[in-house]
Amino acid sequence: MTRFVYFVAASVDGYIADEADSMRWLEPFDEYDDGSTYDAFIASVGSIVMGADTYQWLLKNVKGNWPYTGIPTWVFAHRELPSFPGADVTFARGDIEEWVPELARDAAGKDVWVMGGGALAGQFVDAEKLDELRVFSIPVILGGGRPLFAMRSIGKLELTSLTQHKLGVVELQYSVSTTAHA
Repeated sequence: MTRFVYFVAASVDGYIADEADSMRWLEPFDEYDDGSTYDAFIASVGSIVMGADTYQWLLKNVKGNWPYTGIPTWVFAHRELPSFPGADVTFARGDIEEWVPELARDAAGKDVWVMGGGALAGQFVDAEKLDELRVFSIPVILGGGRPLFAMRSIGKLELTSLTQHKLGVVELQYSVSTTAHA
């Protein structure tokens, strides 16, 4: 069964990028594990969904080949964006709830990686479509920046797993349910 999973790193105070929209603060933690956590996760992914800002960050920062070759990727954007050479990218607009069946179809029985950002992840919570949150809590306090979530609903989380990694990184895995509208 296809699940929608937000797999993301965040500062202890809940930011996925700093106030300059940079993620360089994550670089000292690149070696938190041997890569097996990401490798196992990406093997479970059948499609990816992201917002325009996350996609633009990839366009700007990825040198060489598209890092998700063979995985259908959906980008939700209200503006025109260029295609990444060699990427299987579909651009979409509108309410994510309308697109959920197609995102799941593209995943072909595997999970959909809700890559980010926080506003898109929040839309999945608001639509009651986010099944799991896997957040890597990075031992840094940013004090501001792009939040982990931006939404109207209250998402109730049930901790299903906690893993302590090297460098003080803690992986928290939650099942998600929406309890009320704010």
